[in-house]
Formats: sequence, C-alpha cells, structure tokens
Amino acid sequence: MSKQEEVFVGSIDQGTTSTRFIIYDRFAKPVGSYQVEFTQFYPEAGWVEHDPREILETVKVCIATAVEKATADGHDVKNGLKAIGLTNQRETTLVWSKSTGAPLHNALVWMDVRTSSICRKLEKELSGGRAHFVETCGLPISTYFSAVKLLWLIENVDAVKNAVELGDALFGTIDTWLIWNLTGGVNGGLHVTDVSNASRTMLMNLKTLEWDKPTLETLGIPAKILPKIVSNSEIIGKIAEGWPIPGVLISGCLGDQHAAMLGQACRKGEAKSTYGTGAFILLNTGEEIVHSKNGLLSTLAFKLGPLSPTNYALEGSIAIAGAAVQWLRDGLGVINHAGEIEELASKVESSGGVYFVPAFNGLFAPWWRDDARGVCIGITRFTTRAHIARAVLESMCFQVRDVLESMKKDALEKGEAKGESEEFLLRVDGGAAVNNLLMQTQADLLGSSVVRPADIETTALGAAYAAGLAVGVWKEEDIFGSGEKAKTDTTFHAILDEEKRNKKVESWYKAVTRTFDLADLSL
Repeated sequence: MSKQEEVFVGSIDQGTTSTRFIIYDRFAKPVGSYQVEFTQFYPEAGWVEHDPREILETVKVCIATAVEKATADGHDVKNGLKAIGLTNQRETTLVWSKSTGAPLHNALVWMDVRTSSICRKLEKELSGGRAHFVETCGLPISTYFSAVKLLWLIENVDAVKNAVELGDALFGTIDTWLIWNLTGGVNGGLHVTDVSNASRTMLMNLKTLEWDKPTLETLGIPAKILPKIVSNSEIIGKIAEGWPIPGVLISGCLGDQHAAMLGQACRKGEAKSTYGTGAFILLNTGEEIVHSKNGLLSTLAFKLGPLSPTNYALEGSIAIAGAAVQWLRDGLGVINHAGEIEELASKVESSGGVYFVPAFNGLFAPWWRDDARGVCIGITRFTTRAHIARAVLESMCFQVRDVLESMKKDALEKGEAKGESEEFLLRVDGGAAVNNLLMQTQADLLGSSVVRPADIETTALGAAYAAGLAVGVWKEEDIFGSGEKAKTDTTFHAILDEEKRNKKVESWYKAVTRTFDLADLSL
C-alpha cells in the first residue's frame, strides 16, 4: 500500500488525570500516541476541580506531538487522517461564557462531593426522594451527576449566576467544552454533547434521548444553556484553524466507559470493567432499559448513528480504584511509582487479615453512601507495607465483585441470567489491568474468569471506532466480529477455593459497614 492510500483515525482520550491522543491505522493498530498529565485541585476536603484551560492545552500538545511522532515514523498522517473521535471523563461539569469563551469557574470533577447538601435538600423536597428522577433518567439523586454540580455553580458562583441570567452561559461536560473549542469557540463553535454523556447529567430522558422538560423545570435549569444531543457516531463538525489538524472531521464522541464498551465490542449480555482512577462495570442490556433493584444505574451503552438502535446498559460505578494506588504513592509515600505496587503486594501471600475500604469521597454502587469515609481495619503488629499494598489491590476487586453480584441479581429478576453451564467472562481494560496480581485476584474473588485484551486502551479505541464508523473506515461487523483479537487475549482463571472466597467476602462486608456515618468526624 502506498503512503497516499494510508487511512488513519485519531482518538482524543481525556481522562480524570491525563489526556492522550492516539492515531490508529485502518487495522485499528496504534501508529502514534502522546499523553500528558494535568493538575487536580483539592480546595477543600471532598472537593475536586480541574482547570478547563489546562485541559485544552493538553489536548493541543497531545495532538501535535502524536502527529509528529507518527509522521517521523513514516506515516502520512497529514493526508491520511480521516476523522477523530473523542472520549472523556463523564459528569465533570463546567460553565463558560458564550461571548468570551472563558470558563466561569474551574470544572467540578465527577468525584467531587460538595453538592451533598443540595442532594439532601432535593431528597427531602421531592415526592420520590432519592429515586425521584430514576424512572426518567435511570439515576438516583447523587453528588456524582452533573445536574447537582450545575446547581451548585449557579447558586454559589456569582459569575455563573449572572451569565445564566444574561443569556451568556453555556453548560457542558468535558466533551462539550472540547468540541466547542475544537470547532471554533467564540467563532462559531458547536455546542453539542452525545447521548452517553447526556445520560450522566440526570437531565436526559433515557427513552426520548432529549433533555427532559419536567426535570429542568423541577430543578430550575434553563434549557437554553444546554448543548444539543447527538449520537455517538456521526459527523459533528470540523476542527478549526489554530489547532494542529485543521479541517479534520470530528465524527465520534462517547463518555469514557461507553467508549470502553465499544472498544471491548460488548454485545447484549456482555460486561466489561475498566480499572482507572475509579472502576466502572457496565453490562449491555440491548435495546431495553433495565431498572435495577440492587443499587445499579440504568444508562446508555451506545448509539452508533442517528438512525441506529440505542443500546442500554446497567452500570456500577466505583469512585476509588487506581486512585487508592495514587494515594499510597503521593499521600503516604509507600511506593514511588504506581507500577511498584504489584511487586510489593506479591511479597506476601495474603493481606494478613487487613481490609481496606477506599471510601475517600463516599461509596458509589451498590451502597450509595456519601456519608462513608475510608477505613483500614485488621491491622496488627504483624502488618507490613506489603499487607497494606495487597489490601489496596484487593479493595478494587471486592468492589467490582459487589457490583457484579448486583448485576446477577438484576439479571435473575429479568430472567436473563446465564445457565449453570455458561461461564460468565468479565472483560477488563484500563491502566491498572496490566497488573497480573490484580487480575488474578479479581478472578479469584469472582470465582469466574477474567479476560484481558492485548491492547488494554479500549477507551481510546472505542472513540476511534465510533469516528471511523461514521466516515466509512470500518463497519460494525469489523468491530463486533470475533476476528483475530481474541487470539491475543489473556485469560485469568479462578484458583481460590470457594470456602476461602466466601470467608474473605464476609470479612469485606464487615469492613464496608465500618465506613458508614463517618463524614462528620471532627478535624
């Protein structure tokens, strides 16, 4: 194939702690990438913010550097780049000025819990309490979601309140902020979001895929500040001058967990777990919205075109997974690099009776306790750094197990549980999935197999798939066909016996209950 015939699709993967840009060829193989970390701000306990302008700068640097690297390796990216897709940290909320393009406050990050008083107030005032909006949007009232973050900004930041009143405010999650800037900003930038990100705001009707007017009226949020909702795979617009790749189409957009589902090619009945800052487990429920009775969220999986069917999902979200490893590194200095934790934890055969529950900002699914705070119990004079490290790794696996158990209960109630002869396979991805001890522990605590693809960066791949589908680089059968990818997967089989597993799970539940009602401990 000549250089002129080369075809590429790019993917902006904007995560909770870093941004990267990956360029894929027509065979979905990466040919160039670059990643940059950005700052997380913690103004008060439980508050987490990002600087939207810093995120924009990381996107610009990542695109330019990845293109340079791929070009230096002999790839004609300049002429062959057909489109880019975008995937982002979900729920993170910001408001900016339509006239100046300036953010009116730092972005409130998805794990930020400053909105707990707003949530309690809504729960008391609304007839349905915490579940008031569940039937419409699939989500409980929680600090997690964008709507209550937007309310906090309007109520507490004068610049936001004034801009809303003057008609100069634009609301968005990070995807909306990036697309608006990439397509021109104050000079004609497109104010859009996609169905997956919109499904995480508490404001979108899951059935109509439109902003829900009764919800907006109840919360007092003006529709004029909200972006237009589009599908995950369609031509949205072109990248404007001033960016490294002007004129290239933006034709894919998904929240990070939905992108990972697409990157893992999850069909109906299949689940994946992404291990990043948090951990996120999604089960594709097909074209049916399944309302959980066991603490899970109903959400979008993906919609691969304006006229394509909508796939829904059940989701369990875990606030702290890899972030606990970062805490060991940055907060305690137990390790110097995140990659050291596997070697340290492997120095002991078990956690020595130590259980760590990382409820730093409360607990998400299936507990939904924003009054929870982190605990480490079972410590004795025998306990070492290695036991603590192993307990931290196990905490991720226990939390994923809790979510999957809830999914199984919901599947049983729907009559869709797998038969005894069909083994459940959990597909895994994300940065922490490279940790073999973590993956083996996950299989042991589930009592079923864990499958890791050769390329664990499935979030970025999913965004590329969505963009490539829209411009004809790939077809759906290219993505969802079994192909050659399964041959390079690594499978971890459970080896822990059932009695030991049950005892460990029982101890874990005991530890979780110790985290409740600790949010008001004196400083």
